[in-house]
Order: sequence, then structure tokens, then C-alpha cells
Amino acid sequence: MADDQEETVVDFEKLQDLFVYDESGQNVRFSDVYKHQKTIIVFTRHFHCFVCKNYIEDLGIVPHENLQTADVGIVAIGPAPFKFIKTFKEDTDFSFPLFTDPERKVYKALNLQENLVHGDSRNSKHVKQNLFMGTLKSTWNALKVGELEGNIKQQGGAFILGPGDVVHFAHIDKNSLDHTPINDLLEKAGVDPVSFPKDRR
Repeated sequence: MADDQEETVVDFEKLQDLFVYDESGQNVRFSDVYKHQKTIIVFTRHFHCFVCKNYIEDLGIVPHENLQTADVGIVAIGPAPFKFIKTFKEDTDFSFPLFTDPERKVYKALNLQENLVHGDSRNSKHVKQNLFMGTLKSTWNALKVGELEGNIKQQGGAFILGPGDVVHFAHIDKNSLDHTPINDLLEKAGVDPVSFPKDRR
């Protein structure tokens, strides 16, 4: 079951032999991420993106007990080299598994888009900074590191997959602010909602 966009097709056969990387650089078969459990999988933009940081910060506060009750997992995947995972998790207090797909093979297999289109932050329930200040901070952080933490054109998406080759929900982001509200993902996965500053429940 896909979202209200045009039908999103997940080619599980194509995904079967693709890998993502953990913090230590070990490869993990992508299909193993959702093999045994219904899993919310969020694909981010590059790790300097303030929109993604704000979103992952909020995703990280979903109570583990709510997920355990519903038998649902949460995983995030970024298009950066694995060496940036630790810092990104520390910056966002993200307590769930985070993998990277530096060559973006999974991103491409899922037809996630490449563009430099920015959306309207007023439509986001998770962005806490205005576009100007957020972009300025992102640029400054990139300059400090001296290296891009992912392709800046790569957009993200959100899927609820598993257990096994089952699609419960699929959304491909059209721009940097087209992310699915986290409570919408939780609702579609059968998890109790969470109260966020811009999405009171």
C-alpha cells in the first residue's frame, strides 16, 4: 500500500543484493533491515542538511516502548560515507540504527530523486529553523569539516517495509521539505503518536 502520490513500486528483487554500511564500516544487506519486523525506514539527504537534522532529532524521540508494543522498528539511512555516522548520531541524539549508502545504490533502486528543489518550511511539522539561518549553519558546518557528507542533490523518502517483502507505505520526497510527518508514519505503522512542538498530540 503506497501513499497518495502516484503509485510507488518497490522492486524487492533489485534490493536483494544491495548493502548499506554501519558505523564500523561493516556492510549489511539492505533486505535484512526489514526481514523480520515491520520497519519504518527514513532516507535522509546529506548529513549537513539542517532539515534532515531537525527531522532525525524528532524521529529519535519516539519512545522505544511504543515501538516494542507495536513490534515495529525504526531505521535511518543517509547518502554519506559511514565515517560520519557517529557524529551525526551524536548531533541529533538519534538512538535507533543509522546506516549509510555512500554510492546511493539503494536510493537509486528505490527511485529516490536527485534535484536541488527546496520546499516551504511552513508546511513542515519538524523544521525548527528558518531557511536562511538553517542554510547558513549547514554551509558553515560543511566548511568546518572540509568535506561533503553526501550528495547535495539527493532527496530522501520514507518507507514502511516488512517483515519480508511487504510494502505498507512509500513516499518519495519531491524536495528538501517534502518529508512525511513522523506521526503519519507512526499511524501507518500502528504505533502510538508522539507530541512534537509543531504537531501536538
